[in-house]
Amino acid sequence: MNNRIKILCLFFSFIFFFSCKSKNEKYYKHRGQVFGTFYSIIYESNNKDLFDEIQEKFKEYDYSLSNYNKESVVSKINTNESNHTDKYLRYMLKLSKEISKNTDGAFDITVAPLVNAWGFGFKTSEFPDSTAIDSMKTFVGFEKIQLIDSIVKKDDSRVIIDLSAIAKGYACDVIADLLEDHKIDNYMIEIGGEIRCKGKSSKNKNWRIGIDKPFDDKTGLNHGIEAIVKMNSGAMATSGNYRQFYYKDGKKYSHTIDPVSGYPVSHNLLSTTVVANNCATADAYATAFMVMGKDKVINFLKSNKEINALLIYENNEGKLSTYISEGMKNMIQK
Repeated sequence: MNNRIKILCLFFSFIFFFSCKSKNEKYYKHRGQVFGTFYSIIYESNNKDLFDEIQEKFKEYDYSLSNYNKESVVSKINTNESNHTDKYLRYMLKLSKEISKNTDGAFDITVAPLVNAWGFGFKTSEFPDSTAIDSMKTFVGFEKIQLIDSIVKKDDSRVIIDLSAIAKGYACDVIADLLEDHKIDNYMIEIGGEIRCKGKSSKNKNWRIGIDKPFDDKTGLNHGIEAIVKMNSGAMATSGNYRQFYYKDGKKYSHTIDPVSGYPVSHNLLSTTVVANNCATADAYATAFMVMGKDKVINFLKSNKEINALLIYENNEGKLSTYISEGMKNMIQK
């Protein structure tokens, strides 16, 4: 076979390959409600719809980590009915403790009593005074829980594990693992604003994800895009104080509670968007950064290059300003 015929055969083989690919593979889109929020999952699959498997994974995950499900693994540990974990909770406990240590306690999955006391958690409470705060701090602290093999040991029976600051991100990772088990290379998973993605969109381009401007708006209807991030692999999570807050006696109280002080944070950092290899990590650091405040976060990012972030804060003139870590600058669409 001469070179010209070889080239023609190769050319028609490529045409056949790509025509078959476009015919047999398509992007599926699923949207709905889960874990008290909304989700959107887009993935390319060879005519295999994974909706039922995704829903089963959601149920399995809820049964493990939901504080709103009284029969969940974590709920039974919180009520001291059990001290046994499952694979999801074990992973969460190990990762959470690691991030707690890295952030000097700014991220803490035992902070629930304080969050509830300030009116932002899964239980309601009266507005706390300093005595109540000091009392609750005696059983708040990530060091007060240990994982020994598959058993949770609590230093105090009143310790409560609340994974809401990391659970949506981890849920994205769990669904990503499911898709990758099916050899799916192009997908984007969004649960409650947290993102995990890989590959390309249906337009054969990097996934484009908007970061909201931090307007004080409980409804979530007041939108404006601060930046657009282009990604083809990894995860992104955002935390902010601009949608969950209230005013009492003329003072604004945000939902971000400092586990060390026991009080809502009060600083000029309005939102943090974190990019990491997995969404659980991104979600947890986004929460921790909102506790730490702008200056501490910037110092942290300079020393921890594997984590990248875009911070939106109020400057001395009362205007919005941003800080973008070096590793994230090339992700921002110009």
